[in-house]
Amino acid sequence: MKNVLDHMKLPIIQGGMGVGISLGNLAGHVAREGGMGVIAAAAIGFREPDFYQHPLEAGERAMKKEVEKAKEIAQGNGLVAINIMTASNDYEAMARAAAKSGCDAIISGAGLPLSLPDYVPEDGPMIAPIVSSGRAAKIIMKDWLRHHNRVPDFLVVEGSEAGGHLGFKPEELKNHTAKTLEENVKDVLKEAGDIPVFAAGGVFDKNDVKKMLDLGAAGVQVGTRFALSVEGDATQGFKDVLLNATEDDVLIITSPVGMPGRAIITPLIETVESGDRVPPTRCIRCIRICNPATTKYCISNALIKAYYGNYEEGLFFTGSNVGRINKMLTVKEIMDELNPNA
Repeated sequence: MKNVLDHMKLPIIQGGMGVGISLGNLAGHVAREGGMGVIAAAAIGFREPDFYQHPLEAGERAMKKEVEKAKEIAQGNGLVAINIMTASNDYEAMARAAAKSGCDAIISGAGLPLSLPDYVPEDGPMIAPIVSSGRAAKIIMKDWLRHHNRVPDFLVVEGSEAGGHLGFKPEELKNHTAKTLEENVKDVLKEAGDIPVFAAGGVFDKNDVKKMLDLGAAGVQVGTRFALSVEGDATQGFKDVLLNATEDDVLIITSPVGMPGRAIITPLIETVESGDRVPPTRCIRCIRICNPATTKYCISNALIKAYYGNYEEGLFFTGSNVGRINKMLTVKEIMDELNPNA
């Protein structure tokens, strides 16, 4: 196990946000400030000319470009990581490519990444699962130790206030009965031993960071605030949708990935939540459980539309605190606001 904190001036991870929301520019600037910047691998090659013909090859090519870009911006500071969803069809191929990309860490969620150690050598990047409970952490750690004689280099505990896909029951999220982030952090810390634990989901300012550190967490992970930073990789159209959103514009949805998620209410979401379908016109078979003949909509296409600011057809994932953000800040300004020692 490598010590992730040895390479971080501030114990802050920028959450991985696909498709195209956190790429090399954002990750590089977060790392430059001494944190861990995270590039999201989900449909990362969507801007490559052959994306629909050769999505895997386009993804591997784009990943290498984005890591190189982030590293150049970071100038040797902080860490650059890649986030890969276990639910993706190309999980193994992308994990193997990430291991060779020059990144410092691979973070994996949207399911239990039991096979991740198979694809990443011990002398390669650090590996870390995203979990939503102490039970999930225990399962992963036990499996990795038994089958690979390895433990995670760190753990990310994602609570119910996070954006994107969430490891909770839909009714828990809608009724606000899910365990709090504090409770989940405590549960995971009981299982983690010496493994650093980072708390994610609803962390907004340095007071939240201090609260997590006081519980025993090594640091925090923050997503939406960085998505709306000046250096965030999404278009201004994407950022404007979230900047104009209020708490009432956020809904818990059921994703084609098979998990609940937190997103902005848009015409697309209203359509599918009413029971109608938006049949895919092009499919790259990105998600294991998705059947294009029956899925309500294509998640990759909807996230690409969101990246370009298409409010009508886009899927805009967001954390619960989006209503508190009404202007863009630089990555440095956000890091300063999160710095527990400032």
